[in-house]
Amino acid sequence: MLAVGIVTEVFAPHGPAAPGFDLALCADRPGAVPTDVGVPLTVTHGLDRLASADLVIALPWADFRTPPAPAVLDALSAAHERGALVAAHCVGAFALAAAGLLDGRRATTHWRFAGLLADRHPDVTVEPAALYIDEGRLVTGAGAAAGFDLCLHLLRREHGAAMANAVARDVVLPSHRDGGQAQYVAAPVPEDSRDERLAEVLAWARENLHEPLPVAELARRAMMSKRSFARRFTAATGTTPHAWLRGLRLSCAEELLETTDLPVEEIARRVGYGSAAVLREQFVRRRGVPPRSYRRSFTNAP
Repeated sequence: MLAVGIVTEVFAPHGPAAPGFDLALCADRPGAVPTDVGVPLTVTHGLDRLASADLVIALPWADFRTPPAPAVLDALSAAHERGALVAAHCVGAFALAAAGLLDGRRATTHWRFAGLLADRHPDVTVEPAALYIDEGRLVTGAGAAAGFDLCLHLLRREHGAAMANAVARDVVLPSHRDGGQAQYVAAPVPEDSRDERLAEVLAWARENLHEPLPVAELARRAMMSKRSFARRFTAATGTTPHAWLRGLRLSCAEELLETTDLPVEEIARRVGYGSAAVLREQFVRRRGVPPRSYRRSFTNAP
């Protein structure tokens, strides 16, 4: 039920931020489908609905240790063959693997079942720590609430950072977490006042991206040594200060490229890069295209 709620919250046309998707729940046997919370879902669409879908997301199911029906595997394969984007949330990756779609590719799933996926499908390179892995027209995501990261990544990839950020704000979530970020962290809830100071420092950093923001300065504001700050930061966020700042700078640059006509040089300054050349280098390395090409993908700007 959580997975259904996540997908509908991100993709259903329920608010001003939504891009107006046509969302449909499908099953090999339409009708009343049991869920893990004891409330059945009435699914009205069969597998034929997948034949026209632009995006197909395989959701987790209780009996994932047993391969899906052949008709399900055929429908997933057919969707991929005709060019649809096929994704999986949590143990939904087992369905994609059973269909042979993940052979020779990297994939992730809920960390608890990553070993089982690797054992059953040795041709799949399973990365148990990743939040999501994008292999082009095949995308797999981690378990439980990481489904939000998967869906927001798909939304960001296909419709841009501004749209993904708007939906994230609507559902009160961080706008972006890198796929390589850890699935779980050592201290998911604050344990003492140091975590409150850390949250304040992160908020300050977001407001001052135009500054260099060395780790020493962040640690000073958190009233910690550099070593303690780095350790506390990784425990609380699942990533390093440098990786967090880089992701935040690039995410803000994406949104400015999409929503403004500011010169790339000015965008580079606003997000804390010393020059347009440095922004371009980071953008190409992390996003695969230069900033101006990215802008043309979402706007008519030159």
